[in-house]
Parts: sequence; structure tokens; C-alpha cells
Amino acid sequence: MTVKQYYQDAYMKSFHTSIQDQQQDESGWYVVLEQTAFYPTGGGQPHDTGTLKDKRVINVEEVNGEIRHYIEEPFEDISEVIEGQIDWERRFDHMQQHAGQHILSAAFAEALQYETISFHLGKEFLTIDLNVSDISNSDASKAEELANRIIREARPIETKWVTEAELSDYPLRKQPSVTDEIRLVFIPDFDYNGCGGTHPRSTSEVGAIKILDWEKHKGHIRLQFICGDRVLHQLHRKHGLLKELTSVLQAPEENMVSTAEQLISKQKEQEKALEGLKEVLLTYEAEGLPELPKDGYMLIQRAYNDRPIQELQKIAQHIISKREDAIVMLVVHNDQKLQLVAAKGSLPTINLREVAQKVFPLINGKGGGKEWFVQGGGEAIMSKEELLEALTKQL
Repeated sequence: MTVKQYYQDAYMKSFHTSIQDQQQDESGWYVVLEQTAFYPTGGGQPHDTGTLKDKRVINVEEVNGEIRHYIEEPFEDISEVIEGQIDWERRFDHMQQHAGQHILSAAFAEALQYETISFHLGKEFLTIDLNVSDISNSDASKAEELANRIIREARPIETKWVTEAELSDYPLRKQPSVTDEIRLVFIPDFDYNGCGGTHPRSTSEVGAIKILDWEKHKGHIRLQFICGDRVLHQLHRKHGLLKELTSVLQAPEENMVSTAEQLISKQKEQEKALEGLKEVLLTYEAEGLPELPKDGYMLIQRAYNDRPIQELQKIAQHIISKREDAIVMLVVHNDQKLQLVAAKGSLPTINLREVAQKVFPLINGKGGGKEWFVQGGGEAIMSKEELLEALTKQL
């Protein structure tokens, strides 16, 4: 079996080894090494990346007890000793995040008796699912403060291999899922946990923990947070964003919320005023459309390009509210669609729904409405003028 150097020294950045086997599976080419510092995906922690000689290691998985190092292309010669290089920035980030998760979960357990039931380490932030249905800001702050105090105290993070019989000697937060080769990761007098991941030697190397947000998820609370250098990266990004906003809003940081609220309120007022003006313009437009006298009714029709069908509805409704003898036929070409609105006043006896149902098949369309008001649409397989002519013929 491959010697797991990442358990002997989590800080090992390079090593020399021999290739035991090279094979290909559904995930690609991989090699099995005599010994490795590459951590395989497991225990909630993502795999390491790096290089083996001149080959890029893109994935590491443990399959049936075999650690497979997936490479972009196979080695031509597997007999020589090769050097492995770990992507240390990625590895140390995972060490910080994983240890931070242990600390925060233990803080929730100690301060509030909230149990962590699952954990995920993502590229941007981590999540833990807490076995509670709700959480307050004060609860989150209490756990966060305790976690950061443990970090500042620079407590040691220790590991130990134990047997199943020895587990009772430790106040574990959660029973391990394995019964042999049990590896404990613990912070004395604070947290004892079965874990196969990599961790720094001291809580101080976690740097800091910051809770970002939380939400309800399947009856529990899913909490987002970051640790270590990710806190600095997040602070740098958000500080840059705040600087840009202070420049755009022309307001100091402490007044930014009130300034933004004022702008939003002003925008809503302007939008409301514009809607009022648009209604007036649509009224004038409706009253200015040409009228064509017919036998028993007054026909008003128009074909448009690129108009919201809602505007056509308002134009038609305004006309029939003023003209009891009117029949209105409006058609619009929007993108690859033809849409129509038809309406009539109280005097004409024509059933517009029946008229429209005869026309919709011409454009592979559909629609609906009432006897006096219909709307719908279909494909632009004829011109808007041709559709308007077909509607008029059906009258």
C-alpha cells in the first residue's frame, strides 16, 4: 500500500517516490505511488493538486484502498524515481478551512449545544449544517467569538491513531464512521473529533473565522463561513467594493445605506411619474388612430414593430371605453413572434374569440380571452400586415 506521507507531515511540500502502477479508468490516466504527500478527496476535504515530474496532477482519489493520482497524460517511462510537488497554497488553505470548521463546530457545541450534522468545504466558502431550526444573530456572534478566542490562544492541534476500544477515553463530539485505523484530531480541553483530513499544528495558523450568512435548509440551519487567508481575501474584495460605491454614491461609508435608500426611493418616484406620463401618451396615441367606417361598426387597426403587448392592451381598452361602436385590431412583430390584441365596444355583435381562433393556426399560435377581448401570438411566418389583413377578413 502507498505510504501516506500527508499523515506523517502535513507540511511536506515535495517528495521523491517510485511509480508502482500506471492505469486508465473512466476518469483518465492515473498512477499509484510507493509513497505520496498528495491528499486524496475524503472526509469533506478536497484533493490536493500539483505535479509529478512534468505531469500535472489534476485529481487524487482513494479507490478500494488504492490512492490514484490522475494526470493529464501518461508517463512514457515509469521505472525512474520522480519528484512530487504539492500546490502548497491550495493545501494550506484546505488545512486552515478544515481546522476552522472543527473549531467553529466545537464552539457551537460548547456555547449553545448546537450539533453539526454535515460539512462542506467549497472553493469560496464553507458550510456546516446545524441541527437546529433557527438561529439568531446573537447565537452566531457568541459562537464566532468563542472560535476566534480559541484561535488567538494558539492551542495545539494534535492527531492520534486509536483503536475502537480506546474511543471511550475521549469526549468525542461525534462517533467515527470507521471501526479500524481511527484517527483522532483534537484540541486539548476543547474539541475531540475523528477525522482523516490535514490540519495545521496550532489553532493560531487558522488566522480567523468569519460567519458570512445562514439559511434554512431541510429543517436545519445551513451556515456559511470562511477561515484563514480567505477572510483577508474577502475583506480586501469587499473593501474595494465599498471604495467604489463611496465614489459612485458620493457618500462616506457610514452614510452609504441611507444614501442608497434615498436613491432607490427617488427612482421609484420617477418610475411612477414615467408610468403616469406613458399612460397619457398611450391615451393620445389611442385617440389619434385612424378610423375606418364599416357596416355596423368602426374599425380601428394598426401594425407595430417592437412594442410590448401590454401597451397594445391599454390602447385597445382605452378606445373601447370611449367608443361603443369600435372594433380594434392591433398586431405587433416582436423578435421572432407575432402577437395580436383584438377588442370591441358594446354595440358590435361579432364574437372576437371565434375570429381569433380562425387566425391563430396561420401563425402556429394560440391565445384566448372573451367574446369582446382576445389576445395571443405565434411565429412570425408572415408579415404583421398580412396577419392584420387576415384578421380583418375574418370579421
